[in-house]
Amino acid sequence: MPVQMTVEGAVATVTLNRPEKMNALTWEMREKMRDHFHEIRFNDDIRAVIVTGEGRAFCAGADVDRMGDADIKAGRFRLQRGSHMVIRHLHAIEKPTIAAVRGHAVGIGWSLALACDITVAAEDAKFSQIFRRIALAPDGGAIWFLNQRLGMNRAKELVYSARIVEAPEALSLGLVNFVVPGDELMAKARALAEDYASGPTFMLGLAKKLFHMAHGSLEDYLEVENMVQPQLNHSADHQEGKAAFKEKRKPNYIGR
Repeated sequence: MPVQMTVEGAVATVTLNRPEKMNALTWEMREKMRDHFHEIRFNDDIRAVIVTGEGRAFCAGADVDRMGDADIKAGRFRLQRGSHMVIRHLHAIEKPTIAAVRGHAVGIGWSLALACDITVAAEDAKFSQIFRRIALAPDGGAIWFLNQRLGMNRAKELVYSARIVEAPEALSLGLVNFVVPGDELMAKARALAEDYASGPTFMLGLAKKLFHMAHGSLEDYLEVENMVQPQLNHSADHQEGKAAFKEKRKPNYIGR
């Protein structure tokens, strides 16, 4: 299968599995990812997610050989049904999501990594908004994500130049969270995922929603926060957290 999902304990791993093409995305791969992310979003037994690629690359972008020459209306429909639905479903998962990146993550491949909460990069990871080379604007929300993380000036430079950003620079820019040797990539991603999966998943999911709302006015943000905290006050994990704090022990969160 060109996209595989495995579940171990409370951690799901979604793997792009087309290594002979550096995991370049086909239409079918987009549909399969969309379905997996939708399933993960509503499966309470899954409490953290790793997204990665098989072989020497995370994702070399879209499969250019299969792009076709659709008219404008058909092209908009395919984008909305394909890349946009994948990114929407991934971004909407109310659980921690981790991109484990080795080799190239370019074009829509970088958008996939940017849509995750945390990125762990191997030392050989390379990122690029490569769209300029085929005279297309970035898709998959890339400009939105980069603008949030870098600000407009730096984001424009990466889009206009289409240059390669190697792992050390990506770390210095705050575009990845960790850089590790290649043979430690999945172990690091797994350790993070297991730690997050043992946490208060409901709280982490609502905190993630607050991050998504943190780009408007302070007044609008505080109104949303005012709706979040009362919900958490009644959660099972909050009660367990209070009890563990009083009893000076490690809490046993159930994710609800």
